[in-house]
Amino acid sequence: MGKVHGGLARAGKVRAQTKKEPKQESKKKPCGRAKKRMLYNKRFANKVEGFGRARGPNSMAARMEAQTKAKTA
Repeated sequence: MGKVHGGLARAGKVRAQTKKEPKQESKKKPCGRAKKRMLYNKRFANKVEGFGRARGPNSMAARMEAQTKAKTA
């Protein structure tokens, strides 16, 4: 039998090497009715019927497009 990939002596090496960043403060996310409203607007209200297949919410192409629009505006 051959050796298994990577010895256990090196387990966690990369994580141990990375610098520890302090947690950043973030805004409180809406909950209840406000959250449902936000989700509705994100999913249905401001969708643009485009050409071809619809892109998902995690589409990198859609994000880049939105970023360029924000920079020009």
